[in-house]
Amino acid sequence: MCGRFSLGIPHEDIEQLHGYNVRIGEWVGRAQFQPRHNVAPRSQAPVIRRRNPGPSASGSGSAEGSSQSAQKDKDDTSSSEPEIIMQTMKWGLIPHWSKHEDHSLNTTNARCESLVEGGGMWGSLKGKKRCAIPCEGYYEWLKKGKDRLPHFTKLKNGNLMLLAGLYDCVTLEGQTEPLWTFTIVTTDANSDFTWLHDRQPVILPTRDALMKWLDTSSQTWNSELTQLVKPYHDKDTPLECYQVPKEVGKVGTESPSFILPIADRKDGIQAMFAKASAKGKQSPKSHRQSSPLTTPKPSQEKKRKKSQSPVKEEKDGHEDKKPRTEKLNTWEDDGDVEYIGETKKAESPEVEEVPNIGQGSQESPKKSSAKIKHRKTPSKSKDKSPSSGKITAFFGKS
Repeated sequence: MCGRFSLGIPHEDIEQLHGYNVRIGEWVGRAQFQPRHNVAPRSQAPVIRRRNPGPSASGSGSAEGSSQSAQKDKDDTSSSEPEIIMQTMKWGLIPHWSKHEDHSLNTTNARCESLVEGGGMWGSLKGKKRCAIPCEGYYEWLKKGKDRLPHFTKLKNGNLMLLAGLYDCVTLEGQTEPLWTFTIVTTDANSDFTWLHDRQPVILPTRDALMKWLDTSSQTWNSELTQLVKPYHDKDTPLECYQVPKEVGKVGTESPSFILPIADRKDGIQAMFAKASAKGKQSPKSHRQSSPLTTPKPSQEKKRKKSQSPVKEEKDGHEDKKPRTEKLNTWEDDGDVEYIGETKKAESPEVEEVPNIGQGSQESPKKSSAKIKHRKTPSKSKDKSPSSGKITAFFGKS
C-alpha cells in the first residue's frame, strides 16, 4: 500500500495549489485535517474533486451541469461557484454498498491495471468518482540487512505533488453521518526509481493532467486516462529522492525533519561533527588531560579484543559479507514498516556467555553450561577444545 506521505504545510498553502493555477471554491471538513509530515492510512487527509461529478455518480445534479463541466474546468473563474472543491476524507476506501467498515479489506491503493482492464470493485468508481490527493511527497522503504531505510520522493521544483485517486461515500449501519473515503492509484515505477521500488503512485504533474483526471462528465473510462496512469515520464517536472530519518516509520510520530535529508537535519550527522569540531577548538587542553583517564590499558584492550574476535567470526561465518538490499513492498503491504524506530530487543544472555564457553575446559556441553550459571568468574584457561568450538557455533546460529 501507499506506506506514508507528508502534508505538513498550512491550510492556506494547501488551498492555493501553487503552480497549478486552480482555484479551490470550498474546503469541506477543513477543520478535520491537521497538517503533518507523517500521514498514514485510516487517517484524515484532503482530496480535490469536482463539486458535481455527474448526474449518475450520486443521483443528483443536472444534465446542463454535466454538459458544461468541461468548459468550467478550463475557466474556473467563469462561475460564481467554482466546480473544483477540496474535501477532507479518510484514507482507505469503503465502497458505497458496505454496511460495516471491513478492516481486512485492502483499499488503501488501487492498481491502475485494474482500472484499465476493467471489472472488480473499481469498475463503478473509475468513471464517476476520481479525485487527486495533494502532498509534499511520499515515503518509500529500502531494506538493507536488518535496517529499513526510508526515502522521500518529491517534485524537484518544490510544488505540491498531486496523486491520482478514487473516492466514495457511504452511510454505515448505526451511523447518521455519511463517511467519505479515498484510495490512491498506483502504477509501475519508472526506470529512474526501480532501484527503490517496483511501484509508485500515479502523479499528475500539470494543471492539464489534473483537469483531465477530474473531468468525470462522460462517466466512463477513456484512452486519455489510460495514458495518465502510465509510469511517470514528465521530463519538465523531474522527481528527486533521498534518504530520511527512520523515525518516520512509526505511525503517530511527527517532525518537520522527516522530509529533510539525513545530512541536513539539525540533529543529523553534519551537526554532530560540527559540534564535535567546535568543542575540540574551544577546549583542547581539557581534551588532552582527559584522554589518559579514559583510554583503556593495553593489557585490557588486548583481552577485550581477544574475547570478542572469536564470537564475531563464528557468529556469522563471513566477516566481509555485505547486508542484502531488498525493496519493501510498502505500496501493497505496510506491515514491515509500522514499527521502525522502536528499541531493539536486548540480546539473549546465552550470546553474551559465548566467549566464556569458548575458553572453558573439555567438558560436555551440558556440564559446561551448568557450571557457567554458577561460576562467579570465567575460566582463565586459554586452551580451546573441539567441543567448546561446537557450542560457540551453535549459539552463533541462534
